[in-house]
Amino acid sequence: MFTGDDSGNWLYAALNRAGFANQAASTLAGDGLALRDAFITAAARCAPPDNKPTPAELAACAPFLARELTLLDRALVVVALGQIAWNAALQHARTVDPDSLPTPRPKFGHGAETRVRVRAGGAPVTLLGSYHPSRQNTNTGRLTRPMLDAVLLRARELVE
Repeated sequence: MFTGDDSGNWLYAALNRAGFANQAASTLAGDGLALRDAFITAAARCAPPDNKPTPAELAACAPFLARELTLLDRALVVVALGQIAWNAALQHARTVDPDSLPTPRPKFGHGAETRVRVRAGGAPVTLLGSYHPSRQNTNTGRLTRPMLDAVLLRARELVE
């Protein structure tokens, strides 16, 4: 995911700086990229018009996200790239264990942090929020390299 586009250029370079990726770029499948202590998934598995998935599209993709989070039984941290990912993670947590969600509902923001349960019977994980590394955010300065690095370094801190 994100391989060969600007979002991927930002993401893989930051993952490399934080020690989660063996190289700073991934331009095509099979180029040698290897992730350590990281797995990349998505709340929406298509590129909808204007990059705004509909509720129906998110609902259609939710079972895939749920299955992946269930299989990642050693996960300690989930980094949500953007508000859509943040909301999808909270919606999944609500499905898994409604009583484990903090009240009031945690708001998305860059650097936001909360604890949620993503596996039935599993320990809570830390959910970290980051602005998505889209051109809309990176070209305007809403997301800078130091900002993305800070979130991923916090994730690294939490997994060590």
